[in-house]
Amino acid sequence: MSPDSLPPGSVRSAAEVNEQIRALWLRAGGTLSAQERVEYELLVVEWAAAIRGTVIEAA
Repeated sequence: MSPDSLPPGSVRSAAEVNEQIRALWLRAGGTLSAQERVEYELLVVEWAAAIRGTVIEAA
C-alpha cells in the first residue's frame, strides 16, 4: 500500500512502514525496479514522518 492510498489523516507507525520496506526489499531480491524504487521512496518518506511524529510525541 502506498502512502497515497491511505485515508486522509491516517498515520501508520514507523514499525508498520519499516515492515513494508523490508518486505519490498525481500520481494525485489535486493534490486529494485523503477516502480519499486518509487514505492520505496514513498515508504521512506512515510517512515521518516512516522519517526518524527514518535519523537515529537515522546518529548
